[in-house]
Amino acid sequence: MIARLGRSIRARLALWASIAMALLCLATGAALVWVGHDTAVGIRTREVISVSQRPIRWIKRNELTPVLDLPLKGVQVVAPSGRVVASTSNLVGSPRLSRTIPDPARSDKVEEVCDLPRFGGECQIMVVSRVNRPDGEWLTYAFDPSVPWYVHPAAIGIAAGLSALLVAITWFGVSRVVAKTLAPVNEITERLNAITRGEEVLRVPVPENADEVKALAEAANRMLAQMEAAMEQQRRFTSDASHDLRSPITAMRAELESAMLAPDETDWCETGGKLMAGLERLQNIVTDLLALAKLDAGAPGAFEPVDLAELVAGETTRPRSKRVITSLQPGVVVLGDRLRLARLLTNLLDNAERHADSTIIVTLRRNGEAVLEVLDDGAGISPEQREVVFRRFTRLDASRSRDAGGTGLGLPIAREIARLHHGSLKIEDSDVGARFVLRLPIRQD
Repeated sequence: MIARLGRSIRARLALWASIAMALLCLATGAALVWVGHDTAVGIRTREVISVSQRPIRWIKRNELTPVLDLPLKGVQVVAPSGRVVASTSNLVGSPRLSRTIPDPARSDKVEEVCDLPRFGGECQIMVVSRVNRPDGEWLTYAFDPSVPWYVHPAAIGIAAGLSALLVAITWFGVSRVVAKTLAPVNEITERLNAITRGEEVLRVPVPENADEVKALAEAANRMLAQMEAAMEQQRRFTSDASHDLRSPITAMRAELESAMLAPDETDWCETGGKLMAGLERLQNIVTDLLALAKLDAGAPGAFEPVDLAELVAGETTRPRSKRVITSLQPGVVVLGDRLRLARLLTNLLDNAERHADSTIIVTLRRNGEAVLEVLDDGAGISPEQREVVFRRFTRLDASRSRDAGGTGLGLPIAREIARLHHGSLKIEDSDVGARFVLRLPIRQD
């Protein structure tokens, strides 16, 4: 897909660059034609004026002949009487072609005429000159074809050829430059295809000089790293879940098989109790797995103002095997899902109950944020193990010896709930036991 995108970008850039060059060539060609046309018209006009001076000199010298040999399309000389007395051979016998005369203050006049039937409707540059003689005012009319808008067919051909050449060079150049620029994209595409086939590690090459493509590759590598971590976590999670689910099932199967080998000697009430314990463990694991699945999926909760002091007071009144001491600052209100926050607190209290020797201390205070601490008087957790306990299905040796029925999911669920509420859950230093500290943002009124 990225390769097709690269080819599409290259083709489009080359197309638009070629169109831009074509328009530039068209505009430049038009400007050159316009300038060339004006220049050619000026040259042609000066030529006609120059040639038209000859009959004026002949009039002044009385050397005018009826037929004039001049290198123009046509010339007429009109006497003061208004009669044509001399002309070029192609206009002999023709009536006066124009009645235009120069302005009183000028001796000549230049204009373009296109309505003269004698020239087949072809536009002509006409130069009218006045000659004052003792017998009156003489007029000379000199005609020569106007310069066409394209000046000359060769000019159009040259301009068209150069434009086509420039467009072709632009297409080729842009294609090469874009192809070179997108070469790292092709390498990334090949690596992604290899990753899809499972042939490579989850990384793409990062070019050195292409800043935008380099940023793309680095972003892709970050995404692939997250995917790799998620896949590894998923594999580990699946393996641990399978192991933890298999253990109670294996135990219940062994218990049933043992009972069925000697049904008459089996205490079925005792066996049923053991099976119920295994089923309860399975139920706890499945419940925790469903809770984690919902949290991982980002399932929205019913967020509302929650008074943490009231919530903690309600959760700590439930009878427990260890003494619970609370110190709760009133008025600590957060915005959250009451049920999930209750689940977080219950998990922390259950964990503390399993590891405490005799006492659990729960403290709630407001310090720019809501700070909830759950402290037990047990053996505590070493600093290097403080993050390990938040991994899914992680149960330390001390935990296994104290409580063989734990799922290893209570603390990971508690941390995910804290993150869902834009807070944090960590284990911090304490003189005795383990001190879990939950921090949540205070609800802004």
